[in-house]
Amino acid sequence: MDAVRTSGGSAGHAVPGWAEILTEYGLTLDDLPDGLVVADESGRVICFNTAAARITALAPPAVIGLPIDQALPLEDLEGRRWWTVTDPYQGLVTRTGQPERNLLLPGGREVLVSAKYVRTYPCGPVHRLVVTLRGTEARRRTERSHAELIATVAHELRSPLTSVKGFTRTLLAKWERFTDDQKKLMLETVDADANRVTRLIAELLDISRIDSGRLEVRRQPVDIAAAVQRHVDALVAAGQRADRFAVRVAQPLPALWADPDKIDQILGNLLENAVRHGEGTVTIEVAPAPSKAQTEGTAVTVSDEGPGIPEESMSRVFTRFWRGSKRGGTGLGLYIVKGIVEAHGGTITVGRAPGSGAQFRFILPVGAPAFMA
Repeated sequence: MDAVRTSGGSAGHAVPGWAEILTEYGLTLDDLPDGLVVADESGRVICFNTAAARITALAPPAVIGLPIDQALPLEDLEGRRWWTVTDPYQGLVTRTGQPERNLLLPGGREVLVSAKYVRTYPCGPVHRLVVTLRGTEARRRTERSHAELIATVAHELRSPLTSVKGFTRTLLAKWERFTDDQKKLMLETVDADANRVTRLIAELLDISRIDSGRLEVRRQPVDIAAAVQRHVDALVAAGQRADRFAVRVAQPLPALWADPDKIDQILGNLLENAVRHGEGTVTIEVAPAPSKAQTEGTAVTVSDEGPGIPEESMSRVFTRFWRGSKRGGTGLGLYIVKGIVEAHGGTITVGRAPGSGAQFRFILPVGAPAFMA
């Protein structure tokens, strides 16, 4: 391919390797998510893709052919002209580019800019200047999310660690003054708070694996009906009334290949939410269901009779830090549940139960041998 077609309809020399790769997959430079601007050996713009036009609010036909410093009159945050500072064509011949940094376009529009210098040979003249542009909105959202995560973790850690520190300091200083029952109570509290910290750390690790696509699913046969009953029995043993739960299993169920530990995470979170935030009877239904690919799967529905989730909040239920009307917890549980379900190739939805409470339903595919690769 001899030329790269630009958004403005002009053609320039090929950027080595890019055109061939894009063509192989039936793509064009306008399909790239980031802005791409390419200048030739004289510093004039020969490529200005659609994403660059969107990010800079400049029309490609008006930019093609202009010197790069006129097409993109960038300034750093101190007001210095970026092209004068970097001097790609007359600067150090050993330089291969510029790392990404925040720069300003006229009018104060902030963009993330990086540059690559393509030379005809090492230490030779710049043959192509390749500039990539990204908007700052995505990075700001990520930064806000990280800040919220740090604040949440700090808040959730402070309470149990303060309790642990207080009780251990008291026991060490005044051990002889307490009865055995008092000591046992304080140590049980320390143990419970340590479990809270352990759970938070596990949630953070799960989020890291989900966000990076490294969540491992170790599949083996799972009796989902037995798993549901086991969780209900545990809640009853912990003090919940047995008549608060209704378990309905439609037989026969298809064989389910899944990660039993992660299935326990899903069920534990959904049932705990139903008990803590819902009211009345908690109904758990297990039944065969078709998956997206119209192959057999298993559906599990958890419903309660509480006030339910407001319609305007439905779209945010599976996002980080969503806690609903009742505060408490990290707000990370449902985000992790969704990540685990999707790692199994399944889907999860939220809606209103027949009794106007909240209803969560997840579907897991059967998991034939092909799933076990």
